[in-house]
Amino acid sequence: MKKLLHVYTIMICYGNLGSMALAHGLSCDFRSKYSLTSLPVTACATAPQYSCPIFRERFLPLQISQNPFLSPLTVPERHVLSPKSIPRVHFLSLDSLRRRYHKQTEVVSGVEEELPPEMVSTSEPPNLFDGTTRLYISYVCPFAQRVWIARNYKGLQDEMKLVPINLANRPSWYKEKVYPPNQVPALEHNKKVIGESLDLLYYLDTHFEGPKLLPDDPAKRTFAEELIGCCGDFIKVRSAFSKEDIEEEVGPPCDYLESALSKFDFGPFFLGECSMVDMLYAPFIERFHLFLLDVKKYDITYGRPRLATWIEEINKLDAYTQTKRDPEDLLHRLKQRYLFFFDPLNLLDTTSLDHPCTS
Repeated sequence: MKKLLHVYTIMICYGNLGSMALAHGLSCDFRSKYSLTSLPVTACATAPQYSCPIFRERFLPLQISQNPFLSPLTVPERHVLSPKSIPRVHFLSLDSLRRRYHKQTEVVSGVEEELPPEMVSTSEPPNLFDGTTRLYISYVCPFAQRVWIARNYKGLQDEMKLVPINLANRPSWYKEKVYPPNQVPALEHNKKVIGESLDLLYYLDTHFEGPKLLPDDPAKRTFAEELIGCCGDFIKVRSAFSKEDIEEEVGPPCDYLESALSKFDFGPFFLGECSMVDMLYAPFIERFHLFLLDVKKYDITYGRPRLATWIEEINKLDAYTQTKRDPEDLLHRLKQRYLFFFDPLNLLDTTSLDHPCTS
């Protein structure tokens, strides 16, 4: 038992096919040496509040307690804990987790588009409303990345010009002449401008040629709307980034994605083939995976093999990989954004902290 005193952090993540624990510098099978079958299980007093009814119905938390080596955590209602059903707990080193992340996110390179420079406060505006279709984005905004992926997927690189906006130093003409809400993404098309990432995905699907973003199959379309409706709750995972034990809020949404990926199993994506649903979730899964692994030592794919495969497969799509930032640069920005609010001594460099882009 003395060896257990060296365990700094233990997190158990109940996915569909397994669980995990992370510890510093250890690599052993916990269950083979120490019994977990007698752990008392009690109901939580409160459950996370999700606006999506699917999350509320499927994820009634339980709490493993009265164990000095385990922090409180939640597991989905569907898991029945018994001596035979408690999964094995593994200890993985940080190096192992980093290797797994880089393997999953390895990009299969294709022909890359030459990206234009960002528009800043001193930049001259383009010839607005001259008949050119323009997609106003930010290279760092996940909401803009959604529409950028869709534009690439439909093969509209020549038809739809990118206009990247520097969110920390926006040109005044963007708000005054293009899009008064002063957010990205926004699309200039047919002498009008529309915004909001979800609205733009539907707009691209109905007004432009190329592969469809939503299938015609009624069952798939119904499931797509369900997933689209729950995406807002998944994004709320960001609110848990400051907590010591994030499993309670991160685990259920990730378990839901793992389960959703089993609905149509003839392909690796949410509807089998790539669709609007994947484009909605991809920018946030990319950021959460990277940030949580580095800062919290929490791997959202461990015990969730379908989610791990989804990450590997989407990184083979040029439409997506051409929108990705360098992981180190992205991680730096994520730390600035999410750790800044919990830095009362101002120890972090926030000079390049991006302004909100939500749309």
